[in-house]
Amino acid sequence: MKLGLINSAWAQAGRDTSYGIQMTKEIGFDSIDIFADPLDIDARERRKIRVECEKASLPIVSVACVAVGLLDFNPSVQAFHINRCEAYLDFCHELDAKNLLLVLGEYIWEKQVIPPAEQWQVAVRNCRQLGDYAAKLGQQIALELEPFKLSLLNNVDNMVRFIDDVNHPAVQANIDVSHLQLANVAPEELRRLKGKAIHVHISDCDGKVHGDLPPGRGVVNFAPYLREIKDLGIDGAISIELEYSPEPAKIAEWVREAYTATARLMEEAGLRKR
Repeated sequence: MKLGLINSAWAQAGRDTSYGIQMTKEIGFDSIDIFADPLDIDARERRKIRVECEKASLPIVSVACVAVGLLDFNPSVQAFHINRCEAYLDFCHELDAKNLLLVLGEYIWEKQVIPPAEQWQVAVRNCRQLGDYAAKLGQQIALELEPFKLSLLNNVDNMVRFIDDVNHPAVQANIDVSHLQLANVAPEELRRLKGKAIHVHISDCDGKVHGDLPPGRGVVNFAPYLREIKDLGIDGAISIELEYSPEPAKIAEWVREAYTATARLMEEAGLRKR
């Protein structure tokens, strides 16, 4: 697998697009994931992302999208977010990315008022529609497992059930190692995602709250998870996801630390493929 980085690490520290892409390549990453909303950026910025990645010979594997409105009970809100996700898929196609990393939302009102099964079916229906659109573009959708109590996809059981309910070859799973730790998911449970997972995120955490730290700064025991991920035979990337650096001026050191630690873990697991 390739070792990638989500470029939000640089943006959170106030670094511009060109700098982030150039530094990602300089540090040694094999690929990059893009966190940018096509409705928030103009044609010049979209072109800059594509051109700078081409200049750096840095393939774009994934584009990240948070679309909590896909679960909204208002049809107008759902329609907007379907159109927004389709714009994201167009953006993926424009960048020649492999997948759209899609974050669904949570059950509202603590699963009261609206039956949870009804909200689940809304998400299934909308993701199936997006799967059709993705397939027309030769794209895939990777659904992220979120560790929060009311997240729709907060464990392997729910991820498998959701993918089976959507029943679309373009709609698959993303594996996030720190999220698995926070959700108390044992490494062996990943075996149920054989043939269903297409992308991986990696970071560390304190075992209590969402953190996205460089590996080694938290409590995650990565080796068992990486062994299971290797056995899944995913033809893709393991992308580092970093939240805000405590010292934004030293963001390059923060990213370099994460790269060095992850490269070592992947090498030990026999996972890195250049």
